[in-house]
Amino acid sequence: MAVIKTEDSNFANDLAHDKVVVKYHADWCGSCKLFSPKFKRLSEDERFKDIVFLDVNAEQNPEARKLAGVDNLPFFATFSHGKLVEAKSTSKEDVFLDMLSKL
Repeated sequence: MAVIKTEDSNFANDLAHDKVVVKYHADWCGSCKLFSPKFKRLSEDERFKDIVFLDVNAEQNPEARKLAGVDNLPFFATFSHGKLVEAKSTSKEDVFLDMLSKL
């Protein structure tokens, strides 16, 4: 499944799925840019075909940022049926994969 870019106006709708992972980024964040290809690759991985991958600009979407408690970038949050499951700031793929495995 492709990565879906989302924003505050439709964030709640996008979270309504069974399993969702959100990547929070900012245009100035170098680590965010470095993780983007990994995020895209994993979104297309068969192991995670039942997970919706969302991409949110943290600076432009304060409501989405507040919902996950974003405190650093890049930041990832997993949700199930709109409820926060886990949230972490990391740029390590193994930490991110561990978050996905808990969904």
